[in-house]
Amino acid sequence: MVRVRSRRTMGRRSYLAITGFAVLYLIGAVYAPRPLWVAGLYLVTSSLCFALYAFDKRRARFGGWRVPERTLLVWGFLGGWPGAIVARQVLRHKTRKVSFARAFWATVVSNVALFVALSTPAFDRLVAEAITSLSTR
Repeated sequence: MVRVRSRRTMGRRSYLAITGFAVLYLIGAVYAPRPLWVAGLYLVTSSLCFALYAFDKRRARFGGWRVPERTLLVWGFLGGWPGAIVARQVLRHKTRKVSFARAFWATVVSNVALFVALSTPAFDRLVAEAITSLSTR
């Protein structure tokens, strides 16, 4: 039997990405603490991303200049994806277009993968070695 899921059910599941990232961030904070500005960056870009989605939704309703999808995706990749997830669900915006949804989730996965890579001790050692080699020249 094929089970069809509603958009609402699928939307609620997207919040799991935010929860999973928060858990990953907190676990990472124990083993490889990050500066406070990293959390601030996610908060600011998420707020901005939510505002961009709200602006685009309003323009979609009443006509006028729209925010390009590429702009929404770039801000999501830069760390605004949690705000984008909330905006997509609360505003019911950009939830039907499959090509956008695929690109959006690709930016989420890319951002989280980059965050994980940059949060490893190996990356810290690489940066320290680069700084040492530059300072000895």
